[in-house]
Amino acid sequence: MTVLDEIIVGVREDLAKRQAVRSQADLERAVAELPSALDVMPALVAPGLSVIAEVKRASPSKGYLAAIDNPAELARAYQAGGAAAISVLTEARRFRGSLADLETVRAAVRTPLLRKDFVVTDYQLWEGRAAGADLALLIVAALSQTDLQRLLALGRSLGLACLVETHTPDEVRRAVDAGATLIGVNNRDLKTLAVDLAQFERLVPLIPAGVVTVAESGILSLADAARMAVAGADAVLVGEALVKDGDPAAAIRAMRSLA
Repeated sequence: MTVLDEIIVGVREDLAKRQAVRSQADLERAVAELPSALDVMPALVAPGLSVIAEVKRASPSKGYLAAIDNPAELARAYQAGGAAAISVLTEARRFRGSLADLETVRAAVRTPLLRKDFVVTDYQLWEGRAAGADLALLIVAALSQTDLQRLLALGRSLGLACLVETHTPDEVRRAVDAGATLIGVNNRDLKTLAVDLAQFERLVPLIPAGVVTVAESGILSLADAARMAVAGADAVLVGEALVKDGDPAAAIRAMRSLA
């Protein structure tokens, strides 16, 4: 069993507990009363390198990263720096996140929010939207093609921009075939957790023009961000480097200044 497989087992167990407390019908009623989701796409294609800044306490590869006792304060710093979107980890076991973090951040900022989790059911898209998400992550390696296409369609119907994550040539093909318009390349191998920035450089030529591209994982410095920009990234998703930085707003501004 791969690391991804192990994470999804835990995700499904935790999901079953939440479903026992709150029905999908209840989520649907909550979503119906919300204003429309924020549109992240203009910010992602703006001049310069866009930044998706992540609220991230821990990871399977690095363990503990930062306490983040006040996710709202961190999110406000990200917003001040000009982040195109803020990614909030909501997976509890490996990343120490929660839906409460997403709700807290939503109340604090008007920047579009990505619910960062391992989505495998329709319920999770409704759940994320109800908590204030404007984007959802869909990991190709975790989904059949049928499920990927169904979740993409549901996300669009909810007004969610779907960041479709890939890390092999076949996964890029599947994302494109499914009609993804926002494709991420994860520089981290989800089976081994090894990181290689050349992964984005190898895969980005396979992504058609007009599709917005996001380089994910392993971007730990301004030089790393510059490398991804040169390779063709429209945006970078950065977590560890920002939660450890004493001035995340300045770090984001520096990345955004890259051509």
